[in-house]
Amino acid sequence: MKAVRLAALSLALLTTLASQAQSLASTDAAQPSPATSSAYLAAQARWQSELDAFASADRAGLPASDGVLFVGSSTIRMWPNIAQDFRQQPVVINRGFGGSTMADCSLFVHELVVRYKPRLVLVYAGDNDLAEGRTPLQILESFAHFANTVRSELPNTRIAYISVKPSPSREKLMPQVRETNNVIAAYLRRLPNSEYIDVFTPMVGADGRPRAELFRGDQLHMNDEGYRLWQSVIAQYLDPAARVDASVAQGLR
Repeated sequence: MKAVRLAALSLALLTTLASQAQSLASTDAAQPSPATSSAYLAAQARWQSELDAFASADRAGLPASDGVLFVGSSTIRMWPNIAQDFRQQPVVINRGFGGSTMADCSLFVHELVVRYKPRLVLVYAGDNDLAEGRTPLQILESFAHFANTVRSELPNTRIAYISVKPSPSREKLMPQVRETNNVIAAYLRRLPNSEYIDVFTPMVGADGRPRAELFRGDQLHMNDEGYRLWQSVIAQYLDPAARVDASVAQGLR
């Protein structure tokens, strides 16, 4: 009984913090662009080659608007044949850059998301933030700023957050991963036209540990089996008209 009460109190606290973060992020979104901030300039220097590569690809042929855009860390960048996996979508854009954080995605939201005017943006980031020592609430703050910038610039664009995955090499971070997913899910319950996509649950075995068979030898990046699982989960969210109840289709709950 005590555990139930503690769980309820924790959930209430997480929900309150998420609501506060949304309010603060809305205020931040009204401020001038941070393109000259020290954080932005440092991130730009770090990721200049990746940003240049995206710019070069756009000059060769800018993707059409109203597409589906994936942005985030190496899990997105290394997704093989992502456009083929979601070939029912006329336009699929991959703007993953390896090693990036949710903080980086927030800083580059104009370059990597807004300029393409997608109808749906899916972001995967957060595990690198945790590995670098950021807290779940700091990740929430970065995501809230990301989401509010997208919403202010592209009010009709749907926003989806792909939950932080449970990597065997980072198993010690599992409590923080769960908390990050919980606070962002709570935030998204208050954000219209948004989705929380749970890939965490099917990637955990019956023993509560990450499923090692979904990962490459480094136990951090996913193998083909891991990406097939992600494709099966995420595909439901790309076409709302054809989507069925996620909990039933995935058999996760």
